[in-house]
Order: sequence, then structure tokens, then C-alpha cells
Amino acid sequence: MPLYHHLGVMPPKRHTFMEKPQGGIYYEQLFGTIGFDGMSSLLYHLQRPTMVKEIGKTLDLVPAIGVAKNIRSYMFNSFKVVPAKDFIDSRTPLLVNQDILIGTAAPQDSLTNYFYKNVDSDELLFVHQGSGILKTIFGNIRFEYGDYLVIPRGVIYQIHFDTPNNRLLYVESKHPIYTPSRYRNEFGQLLEHAPFCERDIKLPKDLETHDALGEFHIKIKKQDVLHDLVYASHPFDVVGWDGYNYPYGFSIHNFEPITGRVHQPPPVHQTFETKAFVVCSFCPRLYDYHPRSIPAPYNHSNIDSDEMLYYVDGDFMSRKHVEKGFISLHPSGIPHGPQPGLYEKSIGQKETRELAVMIDTFKSLQVTTKALQIEDGTYYQSWL
Repeated sequence: MPLYHHLGVMPPKRHTFMEKPQGGIYYEQLFGTIGFDGMSSLLYHLQRPTMVKEIGKTLDLVPAIGVAKNIRSYMFNSFKVVPAKDFIDSRTPLLVNQDILIGTAAPQDSLTNYFYKNVDSDELLFVHQGSGILKTIFGNIRFEYGDYLVIPRGVIYQIHFDTPNNRLLYVESKHPIYTPSRYRNEFGQLLEHAPFCERDIKLPKDLETHDALGEFHIKIKKQDVLHDLVYASHPFDVVGWDGYNYPYGFSIHNFEPITGRVHQPPPVHQTFETKAFVVCSFCPRLYDYHPRSIPAPYNHSNIDSDEMLYYVDGDFMSRKHVEKGFISLHPSGIPHGPQPGLYEKSIGQKETRELAVMIDTFKSLQVTTKALQIEDGTYYQSWL
């Protein structure tokens, strides 16, 4: 997100020292991407952010694959995923390729007894149920139902939930997650025709600075392995930072749908992009207003993309018997569209109240064994 932000205190010029009131200096850290060419931020720590005390056990997180080469449409019920107390243990991978991992999680406990960092991937968390505070080295972000949380790779964070009833859709991306480039001008500002603007972004605030030495447990995901490390200083010891690379939030309820006289293609719903996939938000909106329009989506062939749709709330006009938390997968290679009768039924309807998150990947998705445990078995035949 190319939007400059800063919190706390810092020297007037970068790469110059800043003295502590009690003596000594603060320690500068460049937090950047794509070598030194991508977005970055500069952070100022009370202690050196390099003090690794111990490296402990490891855990392999590579998901077991049930279907490696798929041409079948699936419907999964993600609410069948059993809640787990621990934040990492609750993550259930469902769909994966070399660029992306998509899963759901139902964590019951707050992530407070350790810190987490994913250095493999940017993370995108969609909050279906629950609320709380995302705590990071950059400050805090309050979240609630319908929020996307974008967490760049390498960010150390914790999550504090308000209740044990939480449901998340999560994405791990090997590529940086950005807002759509066609909605930004050459300076990075979101344009007038964009479906959201900078005012809608939830920026980090309430920077918490912890001055503590001891033993601080951090779990780091790297190369699909979870490493246990102990640091000698509290990770949240930042007194100030500025830059462009930091976590932020965005509510799906602040997405302003683009409509037209005839049915608009899925790219008008695009919310985020990477080199390997796009994320779209289907929100309540007025239908097409041509007198002979067909509001339901036309049948279309997935030639280049696998399409995953996560159903959040409301009425889904192109699907029958869909409930909250259902996930459909329409793979490349075969066309898909509204189920029988819904194409015709949509004619004359004025609006939809649906709420859903769609992910289109440019490479085929593999189906995990855990996903096969929650699929209905007959969805691919539902167009007969």
C-alpha cells in the first residue's frame, strides 16, 4: 500500500543517531522488500533487534495433498473445521500452489504466549467472525467482522481476540499483496474511480513500546517450516518508525461496488492483486439496469485461472443451498456459471445482498487432504 505513515519519535534525518534520554542511542532497522528496491520502513528500537538467544525445535508445515492435478469443481464447508485454541494450530490449509496457500482458521485463544512472524509470505486475513486487536511492531489495528488484515512478510505480530468465537479466511502469498495498480496514479494515490480510497484504510496506531530484557518466544515460518526461537529483548520495543511497508486493515463493508447497464465482469470487484492471483470483494449492490439485462453472471470458461469463492453472508443468486463459510472451487479447464434455473430467475431482480471473497489464481490449485474431509462430494454434478 503506497501510503506514507509514521508513529512515535525518530531523528530528523534517516541513518543518523538518536540519543536515549537516559544515555545511549536507539537502534535503526530497515524493514524492506525486493532487496532495497521495494517498499520499506525505518524502525527505531530500544535494543538491538538481532539478539537471538536460542534456536529450538522445528515443525514441518507442508500440507498433505489429496488431489495434485484437479479438474473437478468442489464445495467445501469451512465451518466444519474444528476450532482449536492455539492460533497456529487452528490454521487448516485447504488449497495451495507454488504462489499461494488458502485456508481457514477458528482460533479460540488469543495469540499472547508467543510472537509470530511469517518470512515466507505476505498474509491476508479476512475476519468472518470475531473482533479484537492485531498487535505488531508497527502499532495496533483494531479489527472486526468483515475486515481484511494485510500483514507484510517479516512483520512480528500477536492477535488479541475479544471472544473465543472466531473464524478467519487466511491467505499466504509468496508475492507482495498490493491494491490494484489500475486504481492508482503514477504517484500511488488511489484514483477517483477506485472502489475505495485512503480514508478507508485502517492504519496502525497506539504504538506500544516495551523496554524489557529476558526470554521472548518467537515462532518464525520459513521455507514451510515453523522454527522456535528465543530473543533476548521484547520484539515490541520500537519507539518510532516511518515509511511505506507496514500492516493495515480494510473493511469489505467500505468497498463501493461498480455497477453498469449490463453485467459487469469480476475485475470490477478487485480489491487486491499480486503477480500470481487477485482478490475480489462481492458486496451488496444494485443490479444491472438495462431493460433486458440478465443480472446473474454469464457462463464463463476458466482458461487461465482457478476460481475460489468464500461465501460470507447474504443471498447468493448464482448458487443453490449455499451457507456461510462455504467455499467453492471452479478449476481451469471447464466452464462454470449459475446453477440450473438461477440464470432465468435473476431477470428483473433489482439488487443482491451477497457478501463474498473471491480469489482467482493464475496457476492451478492443489486440494489438500484436509479440504477433502469437508467437501460435499456431488457439487461438480450440480449443473445437471
